[in-house]
Amino acid sequence: MKKIFVLTVVASVLASARTAIAVPVVPNFTQGAMTSTTETTSTVTETVNSMNYDTGYQYVITGTNIEMGGTSISPTSNLTTENTIEGVTSTWTGLDLSSKPTFTLKTPGAAFQFTESYSGPGLKTQTIIQRTTTIQSVTNTTSTFSN
Repeated sequence: MKKIFVLTVVASVLASARTAIAVPVVPNFTQGAMTSTTETTSTVTETVNSMNYDTGYQYVITGTNIEMGGTSISPTSNLTTENTIEGVTSTWTGLDLSSKPTFTLKTPGAAFQFTESYSGPGLKTQTIIQRTTTIQSVTNTTSTFSN
């Protein structure tokens, strides 16, 4: 009778027992390190084109022992000039130097000084700078972890 009772108890325990469910295994590191290296190289090529313009003109006359023939010291300003550089067109008006006044000596044979200069409008200087820059970057990263 004891055997039957033990078998009945064991059978009822087995019948009422729950089934085991599997659990995913996640590794548990206690310590470690990770190192990564990133290398980047970039090349930049650029062209700097700088143009300087004068928008007006300068006409200068100086001297001693000279006399001007005519009524005006200034030539007429009706000379239109056009210039195109790399697709950019510029137009300006300067002096017509064919209409400038004439100058003669006041006292022939005496000392004299005479200076006449003209700087017209337009492109004065153009500077082109071409440069290539190479940038290299190296990044080393180390991560250390422990439990």
